[in-house]
Amino acid sequence: MRISSALVLALAVAGCSAGAEQPQAEPGAERIECALGEGAEFAADCLIEGSSADGARILTVRHPDGGIQRFEQVEDGRGLIVADGADEAKLDFADEVLEVAVASDRYRFPSTPDDAANNDAGASD
Repeated sequence: MRISSALVLALAVAGCSAGAEQPQAEPGAERIECALGEGAEFAADCLIEGSSADGARILTVRHPDGGIQRFEQVEDGRGLIVADGADEAKLDFADEVLEVAVASDRYRFPSTPDDAANNDAGASD
C-alpha cells in the first residue's frame, strides 16, 4: 500500500510540474556535446544559440529535456561565466575544446584557433 501511495504522489508531482513545452533553439543553432547529470556520458544532444543583452554576449544551451543553461562571454580571461543561478562555471581548455562544468552538468564548446591564441595571450615562450 505504501509503494502505491508513493507512486501516486510521484506521478501527481510530475504532472503538476509539466508545463508548456520548451521552445527549441532558433534555426541554425549549433549542436554541442553535453553530459547532463551525475555520471552522464557526453553526447551531441544540446543546442547552442547566441544573443546579446545589455551589451553582453549570451550563449544559451538548450537541453534535450527542455531545460536551459545560460552563459555570458566575458573578456577578463575567464571566457564564460554562468549568466543565471548560483553555481559557478569551471572551465578546462584542451585539444581545441572548452569544457565547462556547472554543478553536475558538463558542456563541450568547440574552439577556434583565435580562441586558443587569446587563451594563450599571457603565456611566454
